[in-house]
Parts: sequence; C-alpha cells; structure tokens
Amino acid sequence: MAKYSKKSSEKVEEVMKEMKAGKLRSGRSGKKVTNPKQAIAIALSEARAEGDKVPKKAVPKKMVAAKKATTKKAAPKKKAATRKKTTK
Repeated sequence: MAKYSKKSSEKVEEVMKEMKAGKLRSGRSGKKVTNPKQAIAIALSEARAEGDKVPKKAVPKKMVAAKKATTKKAAPKKKAATRKKTTK
C-alpha cells in the first residue's frame, strides 16, 4: 500500500520546481526557501491541507519518550513522620 497519494507526490514535484526557481517562500516571514527538506515539508503540509493522503506529522522520539516517562512515574509515597518516645 502506498504511503503517499499520487497527488501529494505531484505537489512535492511542483513545490521543488518553485524552490529551484527561487519563488518558494515560507509562511509568515516570507523568507526564500533554500533547503530542499524544508520545501518537501511545505509541500506535504499543503497536500495535507488539501486533503491528500499524507501520513501524520512525525513526533520526535525524544518527546514521546519523555512523555511516557513522566506519565509512568508516580511520586514516591512519603511515610508519616513518627516520633521516638524519649524516657526521662
């Protein structure tokens, strides 16, 4: 089974051509995109917005591991303080 739809791969091709021509700009800042990986990310994001078959965004493994570690660990139970009896 294909990971990406044909439409999404066409979108990547289209965006890569834009990048090579120097016409691809990033979101809010409007800076020119020169990194091919960033261009692919933009293309997949646009394809996802159009409803094409594209896998979900990857979450860094560090974040997943950190989240699991914090949810699994329970705070250690504290024993009630006991006072020693002193004899006079």
